[in-house]
Amino acid sequence: MLLILFLVFVVTPIVELAVIVQVAGSTGVMNTIGLLVLVSVVGAWLVRREGLGILQRAQQEAARGRIPGREIVDGLLVLGAGALMLTPGFVTDAVGLALLFPPTRALVRAVATRRLTRSMASGRTTFRYGWRGEDPSTGGIIDAGSWEPGPADGGPDEPEA
Repeated sequence: MLLILFLVFVVTPIVELAVIVQVAGSTGVMNTIGLLVLVSVVGAWLVRREGLGILQRAQQEAARGRIPGREIVDGLLVLGAGALMLTPGFVTDAVGLALLFPPTRALVRAVATRRLTRSMASGRTTFRYGWRGEDPSTGGIIDAGSWEPGPADGGPDEPEA
């Protein structure tokens, strides 16, 4: 874990700076800045487009009564791609763009799913549901809300007071 943090916070910025300096040296500073902004704008548009498509597929799966597991993983990968696209730099943009393309995302999803499955089978990873430090059966409070369609939503008319 320490190695991953070292790579993310020390090595990645150094690599990004080296690549930006190389690109700026060959294309000019303004062109480099323009290219970084352009890639971020295009990336944001792609993230939105892919994210809405994934959301629609997740809703379809839920409507069929199935758990949208694949769509949840895809959504997390697209979220990660969006974070990478907003990080200034060409290397992170390239990785983010790769995650936005469905074939590459399917490959990463397969590897991530396989690793998580192995980790759960070995007991290294567990998921807990409920309250932190409390047992829900002991009278914990559940905050819930409800919504009923009114006339503006196509539902029945509300009674007059």
